[in-house]
Amino acid sequence: MRIMHLLNHTYRLNGHVHAAVDLACEQRRLGHDVCIASGGGDFDQLLESNHVATRIVDHERRALTVVRSVLALRRHVREWKPDVVHAHMMTSAVIAYPVCKLSGIPLVTTVHNEFEKSAILMGLGTRVIAVSESVSRSMQQRGISAKKLHVVLNGTIGTARFANREAVAADLSHPNIVFVGGLHPRKGVIDLIQAFKTVYATYPAARLFIIGSGPMENEYRELARQTGYGDAITFLGAVADPYPYMLAADIFVLPSLADPAPLVISEAREARCAVIGTTVDGIPQLLEFGEAGMLVPPAAPDMLATALAELLADPANLLAWQEKSQLRIDNLTIERVALETTAVYRSAMTKPKLVVAASLPT
Repeated sequence: MRIMHLLNHTYRLNGHVHAAVDLACEQRRLGHDVCIASGGGDFDQLLESNHVATRIVDHERRALTVVRSVLALRRHVREWKPDVVHAHMMTSAVIAYPVCKLSGIPLVTTVHNEFEKSAILMGLGTRVIAVSESVSRSMQQRGISAKKLHVVLNGTIGTARFANREAVAADLSHPNIVFVGGLHPRKGVIDLIQAFKTVYATYPAARLFIIGSGPMENEYRELARQTGYGDAITFLGAVADPYPYMLAADIFVLPSLADPAPLVISEAREARCAVIGTTVDGIPQLLEFGEAGMLVPPAAPDMLATALAELLADPANLLAWQEKSQLRIDNLTIERVALETTAVYRSAMTKPKLVVAASLPT
């Protein structure tokens, strides 16, 4: 099969991009011809080394640029002749829709962030992939037909992005708590800092490591300082590969207020962390609904503190949850994601059978 992915860019530190790059490389490994059309970025070298073709399509949201991008994509489609186009972002779906209609090629879209109002545009696809059951339900409530929707849960284990990564644990003090994510309100970092302040009073040896960057970084650093325990909270900034820190983590926490299907949960489970996540969006599904990780309500720092204390108080309980992180972990492989996605493509390529009414005898 010839598959063309369409997304804004191929720069690091963006979950949509990571998911698309992972999928494209795995599809190529499985024997498909694969191309990514985007504004380009620092993953292009990885794509080339994995024999994934690249094309340039500008995704700037200006009327004239969108028109030019539609024409550029039309040229790429004529030249590369994909069997299916897979759009990963809202602008991508808008650009791809007229091209696919004119070319008679099915358009498949993936809803990565359903909480954005513009996510409804992903309904332009012949088929719409939701990255978790929660996202599928949300999109149905917003008017997208259940017949169009297919759930393909995110997974990262075995991706080409991690083929040559350093599998040596970082040097972190213990016991520790690690967070990886963007530093913006949706990720619930304020709740984590408040919860840590509570548990640190009882467990002063504990340390919190916050990995990531974002618009709220300065505010979060100030909040950490105001706890009076700022020396126990370390901001490590954005890192190219957080996996060594996960390997060194005792507890991984993702206190999100909204998170459709965060890839970082898959990575934390692969690293055998004891995981605490919130009961929002796709996080429960990624944690086997509480069997592979502890679940707490969002925006509830007191309950998060209680869960942290349960693990910090009892090394045996901590070890037990680290072992539980491996439950049905094969479900989080990129190979499974690629196979299920390809099945969605085939359903989109299947033309409906014509029903011919039998003539009645005269």
